[in-house]
Amino acid sequence: MTHRGILNLNKPAGISSRRAVDLVKRLVRPAKVGHAGTLDPLATGVLVVCVGVATRLIEYIQRMPKRYLGTFLLGRSSPTEDVEGDVTELSDAPVPTHAQITAAAKCFVGRIAQRPPSFSAIKVKGRRAYKLARDGQLVQLPARSVNVYRIEVKAYKYPELVLDVECGGGTYIRSLGRDLAESLGTAAVMSALTRTAIGNFRIEQSVDPGVLNNNNLTGWLQPPLAAVECLPRIRLSAEEVTRVHNGQFIELPNKEASGIAASLKCVEEIAALDAAGRLVAILIDDGSGRLRPTRNLPIE
Repeated sequence: MTHRGILNLNKPAGISSRRAVDLVKRLVRPAKVGHAGTLDPLATGVLVVCVGVATRLIEYIQRMPKRYLGTFLLGRSSPTEDVEGDVTELSDAPVPTHAQITAAAKCFVGRIAQRPPSFSAIKVKGRRAYKLARDGQLVQLPARSVNVYRIEVKAYKYPELVLDVECGGGTYIRSLGRDLAESLGTAAVMSALTRTAIGNFRIEQSVDPGVLNNNNLTGWLQPPLAAVECLPRIRLSAEEVTRVHNGQFIELPNKEASGIAASLKCVEEIAALDAAGRLVAILIDDGSGRLRPTRNLPIE
């Protein structure tokens, strides 16, 4: 049996994302496996894993907004920006009020510049930043632009602060806590992190990778279409499916016949389905009234 689809895993603390993926690999060999967004060993929660031809859709999942519950300890700092490093407690650190934290958090919503942590997987001259930092080298990564859609203070009892954050890809939650604390004249380390959602993949519908086996795996696999739910859809005839899978163009649907041709011309990508409603390709309009495939997902 050839496995294909998407798994919404609930990664437990203490294992790497790679280890979680390996637990899936042993069940689906020889199918390819890939994940859409790493979680540090400290972190738990949603880890979306693509299997088989669904690995061709990883970038669409990476585009989806992410949601986290991050727990921080104020008045403390560490080189890793979390409790995995050597934590130092600040002397005479200010104790901000709930209102002050809420007000300060508003300044970090929107398109912001964020300096990634030195202990991160970002490459510096071919080497991971965290490896350089572990070797005692000074690592100062340049700030980069990230999207933060929402920050809500879920709980606060000094020194513990819990934030509910919705953001785009590339955002470091521990760095967000660091910068928020610095704006309040103090410091913070992250003590726990749970990713509660990636797009429509929510923690409530996730599965611990440790409980997956040959008997229940299929029941947890979602169809590849779940990766592109935001794209408009078009249903193809059997002949059109064959043409698309051969890398050929198909004609844009006649407006009078389908009522969708005009709207399809306004989008960059279209999800193409077969008669059974299965995703068979991603199409784009070439500008001349024809659609061409950019990704094919053959149905075995």
